[in-house]
Amino acid sequence: MEPLDEAIRASGAAAYVAYASSADADMLYLTRFRTTDPIVFLKKPGERGTMVVSQMEYERGVRESTAAVMTRADAGLSEILKEEKDRTRAYARMIAGLSGGEILVPPQFPVGLARELEQFHRVAVDRGTVAAMRAVKRTGEVREIRKVVLAAEAAVSKAIRIIARATVTGGILHRNGKPLTSEAVRQDMHTLLLARGCRAQDTIVACGQDSAVPHLRGAGPLREGEPIIIDLFPQDEISGYCADLSRTVVKGEPDVKVAEMYRAVHEAQQLAASMAQPGVEGAALHQAVVEFFAEQGFESSTRGFIHSLGHGIGLEVHENPSLSPGGGPLEAGNVFTLEPGLYYPEVGGVRLEDMALLTPRGCTLLSKLGERLGL
Repeated sequence: MEPLDEAIRASGAAAYVAYASSADADMLYLTRFRTTDPIVFLKKPGERGTMVVSQMEYERGVRESTAAVMTRADAGLSEILKEEKDRTRAYARMIAGLSGGEILVPPQFPVGLARELEQFHRVAVDRGTVAAMRAVKRTGEVREIRKVVLAAEAAVSKAIRIIARATVTGGILHRNGKPLTSEAVRQDMHTLLLARGCRAQDTIVACGQDSAVPHLRGAGPLREGEPIIIDLFPQDEISGYCADLSRTVVKGEPDVKVAEMYRAVHEAQQLAASMAQPGVEGAALHQAVVEFFAEQGFESSTRGFIHSLGHGIGLEVHENPSLSPGGGPLEAGNVFTLEPGLYYPEVGGVRLEDMALLTPRGCTLLSKLGERLGL
C-alpha cells in the first residue's frame, strides 16, 4: 500500500483512519473483510494496517482479513466508555490514542466523528488515494472480475433466448400463453445469478420508448419489432467484485433507423477499443465517439449519444477511471466498460456494453458474448 503511505506522509499525518462497513468499497478493499457494522481501519506508514472490531468478530477477522486485527477492548474502548457517555466521542478518543498524532481520513469519513477527532488531533482529508489504488487491478482482482463477467454473460444469454423463443400475438411477446414482461425476464436473470453466487438489482429490460431513457428499468409486456435493451450489473456475493454488460435486441424485423443506430453503436465501440492505450485520456476516447457519431448523422446532446462512453468497474459498478469529457489518462490494469449508445424517443434506444482490461499492449475485452440485433 505504498501510495497510501505516501499520502499519509505528504499530509503530515501520523496515520490514515477509515470508519465504515464493507458496504464502503474502500474499506472492503483495504481489509477484504465483509461486515454490516462499521469498523475502524488504521494504518501508519510502513505498517500493515489494523482493523478494530468487536470481540465477536475477532476470530473471523483473523481468518478472513488481510489486515491485522484488534478488538475494541484491546484498543481501549471499554475503559473509555466508562467515562464517555457519547459513543462518537468515545470512538474519537480511542482512534486518537491509536494514531498518536495527526490523522488523514477519506472523503466519505463521518463528519461527526471527524469533528470529535479534531478535539485531539488535526484531521486532514485525503483526495481519493484508495480510489486511485482500486482503479489499477491486480491479477487476482481481474480473476474475480472474470468470474462475474461469466455469470453476467450467462444471464444476458438467457434473457435473449427467452425473447427469441417467445411467440407473438397482437404484437405482444408471449411465453406459455401469457404476455412476456420485463419483470418476468428480469426475475429469470436474477434467479440464474443467485445460483452462481451473484446478486443484482435495478436490472434493465426496457422496450420501445422506455429503451430511449438509459437507466429506466422497464415494465410491462415486451413488444414485437421494438428495441429491447438488456443491461445487467451483478456483484459477486463473496468477493464483492462487479460486472456490467448490455445488449440490444429486437424480436422480429427491426426498424430501419434502429438498425442504423445499432450499426453505428457497434462501430463506435470498436473504434474506442482500438484507441485505448495506457496514457490515452478517457476524455479523448469519449470525444472520438462523439465525433464518429456526428459523422454518421447522430447528435450528442439531449438526443442521440447522451451519456459517457464508459466507466471503471471493480468493487463498485462505477469507479475510476472515467471515459467521459473529464476523464484522465488510462493506466495498464484499468478495467472499464465501453458502452456507446444512441437514444431517440420516437424509435427507442440502442446500447452495447462490454468490459475491457487495459494492458501495456492495449485493450482486451473481458466479455465475449456475441452481438445480434434481430431475433
